[in-house]
Amino acid sequence: MAVWGDFCRSVRLLLGQVHRHGLRGADGFGIARGPVLSCPLVARCMSQAASQPQPEHDDNEQVSEKFVNRNPRNLEQMALAVKDRGWATVWPSRQYYHRLVFSRSQHHVTAQVMAAGLVEPVLSCSTQEWAVKRELGSTQGVAACQAVGEVLAQRCREAGIRHVTFRVIPWQFRSQAVQKFRTAMKEGGIILSEPRRKYI
Repeated sequence: MAVWGDFCRSVRLLLGQVHRHGLRGADGFGIARGPVLSCPLVARCMSQAASQPQPEHDDNEQVSEKFVNRNPRNLEQMALAVKDRGWATVWPSRQYYHRLVFSRSQHHVTAQVMAAGLVEPVLSCSTQEWAVKRELGSTQGVAACQAVGEVLAQRCREAGIRHVTFRVIPWQFRSQAVQKFRTAMKEGGIILSEPRRKYI
């Protein structure tokens, strides 16, 4: 009984010290790590919800609801834009982004770059222009066709058009005038075919 009484007294003293000085954490070896929060404070902290931080408002991170594509030809240049298929019997085919149209009349030579879905040409060159006409002896010969091709190729490069579709009727394609025009366009850095459309 004496041993039991000493043990109870020791327990009461230990509990009194804990109550007076607060809880102390200990590791597995019984070494105190330092003072921690007392029981009432711990209970109060556990019962209250932690305050959520308010998000900071930054005007630079706002996303505009209206999006304007400043480069409307980016999908076309990556060969991802949709091409108009049209009917299989239509000639020339409508599957193009830009089409090169070459025509000769009795007095003048004209070349135009047409865009898909537009009626008006995007670029054009003709021997009716005085800047071209004054350098030529004749406005309908083979030299005129070559000059029109050189000038139109330069205008295409300045406009950022590198690929155009060029389709001519076979019996006209073999003529020397069309061949000179075609050679001038190719030497000017224009590729007379468009890449195949990519499907992703």
